[in-house]
Amino acid sequence: MSLSPMHTYQRSATEYPELAGRVAVVTGAAQGMGACFASGLARQGVNVFSVDVISEALNQTVQTSQSDNSDIERRPGSISAFPADVSSRTDMHRVAEHVIKRCGRLDIWVNNAGIFPQSEIAAVSQEQLDKTFGVNVDGVFFGTQAAAAQMAHGGAIVNMASVAAVRVRKLRAVYSASKAAVQHLTSSLAVELGGAGIRVNALAPGFINTEMTNWVRETPGATEKALASIPLGRIGEPSEVLSALLFLVSDSASYISGHTLAVDGGSRHG
Repeated sequence: MSLSPMHTYQRSATEYPELAGRVAVVTGAAQGMGACFASGLARQGVNVFSVDVISEALNQTVQTSQSDNSDIERRPGSISAFPADVSSRTDMHRVAEHVIKRCGRLDIWVNNAGIFPQSEIAAVSQEQLDKTFGVNVDGVFFGTQAAAAQMAHGGAIVNMASVAAVRVRKLRAVYSASKAAVQHLTSSLAVELGGAGIRVNALAPGFINTEMTNWVRETPGATEKALASIPLGRIGEPSEVLSALLFLVSDSASYISGHTLAVDGGSRHG
Protein backbone atom coordinates (compact mmCIF):
# COMPACT_ATOMS: atom_id res chain seq x y z
CA MET A 1 0.00 0.00 0.00
CA SER A 2 1.11 3.58 -0.53
CA LEU A 3 -0.05 7.03 0.30
CA SER A 4 -1.77 9.01 -2.39
CA PRO A 5 0.75 11.47 -3.88
CA MET A 6 0.97 15.06 -2.75
CA HIS A 7 -1.02 17.24 -5.10
CA THR A 8 -2.08 20.81 -5.67
CA TYR A 9 -4.81 21.89 -3.29
CA GLN A 10 -8.06 21.71 -5.21
CA ARG A 11 -10.83 24.22 -5.31
CA SER A 12 -13.73 23.20 -3.13
CA ALA A 13 -16.70 21.88 -5.07
CA THR A 14 -19.08 23.78 -2.78
CA GLU A 15 -19.53 27.52 -3.22
CA TYR A 16 -20.44 29.86 -0.37
CA PRO A 17 -21.22 33.20 -2.04
CA GLU A 18 -22.00 34.83 1.30
CA LEU A 19 -18.31 34.60 2.21
CA ALA A 20 -17.24 37.01 -0.53
CA GLY A 21 -15.93 40.24 0.99
CA ARG A 22 -15.43 38.83 4.45
CA VAL A 23 -12.09 39.10 6.23
CA ALA A 24 -10.16 36.18 7.72
CA VAL A 25 -6.97 35.38 9.58
CA VAL A 26 -5.32 31.98 9.15
CA THR A 27 -2.39 31.08 11.39
CA GLY A 28 0.29 28.57 10.50
CA ALA A 29 -0.27 29.47 6.85
CA ALA A 30 3.25 29.04 5.46
CA GLN A 31 2.60 25.43 4.46
CA GLY A 32 0.32 22.42 4.81
CA MET A 33 -3.28 22.89 5.88
CA GLY A 34 -2.79 26.56 6.67
CA ALA A 35 -1.71 27.32 3.11
CA CYS A 36 -4.64 25.28 1.82
CA PHE A 37 -7.10 27.13 4.07
CA ALA A 38 -5.83 30.57 3.05
CA SER A 39 -5.97 29.76 -0.66
CA GLY A 40 -9.37 28.08 -0.37
CA LEU A 41 -10.91 30.99 1.52
CA ALA A 42 -9.51 33.45 -1.04
CA ARG A 43 -11.16 31.41 -3.81
CA GLN A 44 -14.46 32.08 -2.04
CA GLY A 45 -13.79 35.82 -2.20
CA VAL A 46 -12.50 36.18 1.36
CA ASN A 47 -9.71 38.67 2.10
CA VAL A 48 -7.18 36.57 4.01
CA PHE A 49 -4.32 37.54 6.30
CA SER A 50 -1.90 34.61 6.39
CA VAL A 51 0.10 34.42 9.61
CA ASP A 52 3.21 32.38 10.36
CA VAL A 53 6.44 32.72 12.30
CA ILE A 54 8.43 31.55 9.25
CA SER A 55 8.35 34.79 7.29
CA GLU A 56 10.31 33.77 4.17
CA ALA A 57 8.27 30.61 3.59
CA LEU A 58 5.09 32.55 4.32
CA ASN A 59 5.86 35.19 1.69
CA GLN A 60 6.61 32.52 -0.91
CA THR A 61 3.41 30.62 -0.12
CA VAL A 62 1.31 33.77 -0.38
CA GLN A 63 2.83 34.59 -3.77
CA THR A 64 2.18 31.06 -5.01
CA SER A 65 -1.41 31.07 -3.74
CA GLN A 66 -2.12 34.39 -5.42
CA SER A 67 -0.79 32.99 -8.69
CA ASP A 68 -2.79 29.76 -8.36
CA ASN A 69 -5.98 31.71 -7.69
CA SER A 70 -5.56 34.13 -10.59
CA ASP A 71 -7.25 31.84 -13.12
CA ILE A 72 -10.66 31.47 -11.47
CA GLU A 73 -13.64 33.02 -13.23
CA ARG A 74 -14.67 35.50 -10.60
CA ARG A 75 -12.38 37.87 -8.70
CA PRO A 76 -10.84 36.04 -5.75
CA GLY A 77 -10.24 37.58 -2.39
CA SER A 78 -6.79 38.85 -1.47
CA ILE A 79 -4.07 37.08 0.50
CA SER A 80 -1.62 39.10 2.62
CA ALA A 81 1.36 37.84 4.64
CA PHE A 82 1.77 38.85 8.28
CA PRO A 83 4.72 37.32 10.17
CA ALA A 84 3.85 36.69 13.82
CA ASP A 85 4.30 34.18 16.64
CA VAL A 86 1.01 32.59 17.74
CA SER A 87 2.41 31.81 21.19
CA SER A 88 2.79 35.55 21.81
CA ARG A 89 -0.31 37.31 23.14
CA THR A 90 1.14 40.62 21.95
CA ASP A 91 1.64 39.33 18.42
CA MET A 92 -1.88 37.93 18.13
CA HIS A 93 -3.49 41.17 19.28
CA ARG A 94 -1.21 43.06 16.91
CA VAL A 95 -2.47 40.93 14.02
CA ALA A 96 -6.12 41.52 14.90
CA GLU A 97 -5.63 45.25 15.32
CA HIS A 98 -3.80 45.44 11.99
CA VAL A 99 -6.68 43.67 10.24
CA ILE A 100 -9.20 46.12 11.67
CA LYS A 101 -7.09 49.09 10.61
CA ARG A 102 -6.75 47.69 7.09
CA CYS A 103 -10.24 46.33 6.52
CA GLY A 104 -12.49 47.70 9.25
CA ARG A 105 -13.82 44.25 10.07
CA LEU A 106 -12.82 40.74 11.12
CA ASP A 107 -15.19 37.86 10.40
CA ILE A 108 -13.19 34.62 10.46
CA TRP A 109 -10.22 33.46 12.50
CA VAL A 110 -8.61 30.05 11.94
CA ASN A 111 -6.26 28.89 14.71
CA ASN A 112 -4.41 26.39 12.55
CA ALA A 113 -0.77 26.75 13.69
CA GLY A 114 0.55 23.64 15.38
CA ILE A 115 3.59 21.44 15.88
CA PHE A 116 3.75 17.65 16.03
CA PRO A 117 6.44 16.33 18.39
CA GLN A 118 7.03 12.60 18.77
CA SER A 119 9.07 11.43 21.72
CA GLU A 120 9.19 8.85 24.48
CA ILE A 121 7.89 10.34 27.70
CA ALA A 122 11.28 9.95 29.42
CA ALA A 123 12.92 12.05 26.72
CA VAL A 124 10.48 14.97 26.79
CA SER A 125 12.25 18.13 27.89
CA GLN A 126 10.78 21.17 29.59
CA GLU A 127 11.53 23.14 26.43
CA GLN A 128 9.65 20.68 24.20
CA LEU A 129 6.67 20.61 26.54
CA ASP A 130 6.52 24.40 26.78
CA LYS A 131 6.90 24.87 23.02
CA THR A 132 4.20 22.33 22.14
CA PHE A 133 1.64 23.82 24.50
CA GLY A 134 2.79 27.32 23.63
CA VAL A 135 1.98 26.84 19.95
CA ASN A 136 -0.85 24.30 20.07
CA VAL A 137 -2.78 25.61 23.09
CA ASP A 138 -1.61 29.12 23.97
CA GLY A 139 -1.78 29.96 20.27
CA VAL A 140 -5.43 28.94 20.12
CA PHE A 141 -6.28 30.89 23.28
CA PHE A 142 -4.42 34.07 22.34
CA GLY A 143 -5.75 33.93 18.77
CA THR A 144 -9.32 33.57 19.98
CA GLN A 145 -8.84 36.29 22.58
CA ALA A 146 -7.50 38.69 19.94
CA ALA A 147 -10.20 37.82 17.42
CA ALA A 148 -13.06 38.12 19.90
CA ALA A 149 -11.91 41.59 20.93
CA GLN A 150 -12.34 42.79 17.32
CA MET A 151 -15.42 40.84 16.15
CA ALA A 152 -17.88 43.61 16.84
CA HIS A 153 -20.70 41.97 14.90
CA GLY A 154 -20.05 38.32 15.63
CA GLY A 155 -17.90 35.92 13.67
CA ALA A 156 -16.61 32.38 13.25
CA ILE A 157 -13.53 30.94 14.91
CA VAL A 158 -12.21 27.51 13.97
CA ASN A 159 -9.51 25.74 15.96
CA MET A 160 -7.33 22.89 14.77
CA ALA A 161 -7.72 19.90 17.06
CA SER A 162 -6.86 16.34 15.97
CA VAL A 163 -8.11 12.79 16.09
CA ALA A 164 -5.16 12.37 18.47
CA ALA A 165 -7.25 14.12 21.12
CA VAL A 166 -9.40 11.00 21.47
CA ARG A 167 -7.24 8.25 19.97
CA VAL A 168 -3.78 8.13 21.51
CA ARG A 169 -0.62 6.52 20.17
CA LYS A 170 2.85 5.82 21.55
CA LEU A 171 5.35 8.70 21.40
CA ARG A 172 2.57 11.31 21.18
CA ALA A 173 1.67 11.98 24.81
CA VAL A 174 2.52 15.68 24.63
CA TYR A 175 0.88 16.23 21.24
CA SER A 176 -2.27 14.30 22.17
CA ALA A 177 -2.60 16.19 25.45
CA SER A 178 -2.27 19.53 23.65
CA LYS A 179 -4.96 18.61 21.13
CA ALA A 180 -7.29 17.33 23.85
CA ALA A 181 -6.86 20.73 25.48
CA VAL A 182 -7.80 22.42 22.19
CA GLN A 183 -10.95 20.33 21.93
CA HIS A 184 -12.06 21.20 25.46
CA LEU A 185 -11.04 24.83 25.05
CA THR A 186 -13.22 25.02 21.94
CA SER A 187 -16.29 24.00 23.94
CA SER A 188 -15.48 26.44 26.75
CA LEU A 189 -14.87 29.36 24.40
CA ALA A 190 -18.09 28.65 22.51
CA VAL A 191 -20.05 28.97 25.75
CA GLU A 192 -18.33 32.19 26.77
CA LEU A 193 -18.43 33.93 23.38
CA GLY A 194 -21.86 32.81 22.19
CA GLY A 195 -23.50 35.88 23.68
CA ALA A 196 -21.41 38.05 21.38
CA GLY A 197 -22.58 36.13 18.33
CA ILE A 198 -19.21 34.44 17.93
CA ARG A 199 -19.26 30.77 16.97
CA VAL A 200 -16.28 28.63 18.01
CA ASN A 201 -15.76 25.20 16.50
CA ALA A 202 -12.86 22.85 15.84
CA LEU A 203 -11.67 20.48 13.15
CA ALA A 204 -10.10 17.15 14.11
CA PRO A 205 -8.23 15.76 11.11
CA GLY A 206 -6.81 12.26 10.99
CA PHE A 207 -4.00 11.34 8.60
CA ILE A 208 -3.95 14.05 5.94
CA ASN A 209 -1.55 14.25 3.00
CA THR A 210 0.55 17.25 4.12
CA GLU A 211 4.11 18.01 5.17
CA MET A 212 3.24 17.15 8.79
CA THR A 213 2.69 13.51 7.83
CA ASN A 214 5.94 13.13 5.89
CA TRP A 215 7.18 10.92 8.71
CA VAL A 216 4.64 8.28 7.63
CA ARG A 217 6.23 8.04 4.20
CA GLU A 218 9.73 7.98 5.67
CA THR A 219 9.19 5.33 8.38
CA PRO A 220 9.28 1.69 7.22
CA GLY A 221 5.91 0.02 7.75
CA ALA A 222 4.21 3.22 8.89
CA THR A 223 2.18 3.60 5.70
CA GLU A 224 0.62 0.15 6.01
CA LYS A 225 -0.06 0.66 9.71
CA ALA A 226 -1.67 4.03 9.09
CA LEU A 227 -3.94 2.72 6.34
CA ALA A 228 -4.96 -0.26 8.45
CA SER A 229 -6.27 2.12 11.13
CA ILE A 230 -8.53 4.04 8.72
CA PRO A 231 -11.89 2.43 7.88
CA LEU A 232 -12.06 4.26 4.54
CA GLY A 233 -8.69 2.75 3.68
CA ARG A 234 -6.89 5.86 2.44
CA ILE A 235 -5.12 9.00 3.56
CA GLY A 236 -7.21 12.18 3.46
CA GLU A 237 -6.48 15.15 1.20
CA PRO A 238 -6.16 18.79 2.33
CA SER A 239 -9.07 19.76 0.07
CA GLU A 240 -11.34 17.51 2.14
CA VAL A 241 -10.45 19.32 5.36
CA LEU A 242 -10.87 22.62 3.53
CA SER A 243 -14.44 21.66 2.62
CA ALA A 244 -15.20 21.12 6.31
CA LEU A 245 -13.64 24.47 7.21
CA LEU A 246 -15.64 26.36 4.59
CA PHE A 247 -18.83 24.82 5.92
CA LEU A 248 -18.04 25.79 9.54
CA VAL A 249 -17.30 29.43 8.69
CA SER A 250 -20.27 29.77 6.32
CA ASP A 251 -23.85 30.77 7.09
CA SER A 252 -24.82 27.12 6.54
CA ALA A 253 -23.33 26.44 9.99
CA SER A 254 -24.96 29.46 11.64
CA TYR A 255 -26.40 27.38 14.52
CA ILE A 256 -23.33 25.22 15.11
CA SER A 257 -20.95 26.18 17.92
CA GLY A 258 -18.81 24.29 20.39
CA HIS A 259 -18.56 21.33 18.03
CA THR A 260 -15.46 19.36 17.00
CA LEU A 261 -15.86 17.96 13.50
CA ALA A 262 -13.70 14.92 12.78
CA VAL A 263 -12.30 14.65 9.25
CA ASP A 264 -10.50 11.35 9.66
CA GLY A 265 -11.96 8.65 7.44
CA GLY A 266 -13.44 7.07 10.57
CA SER A 267 -10.03 6.42 12.17
CA ARG A 268 -11.18 7.54 15.61
CA HIS A 269 -13.29 4.36 15.58
CA GLY A 270 -10.91 2.15 13.60
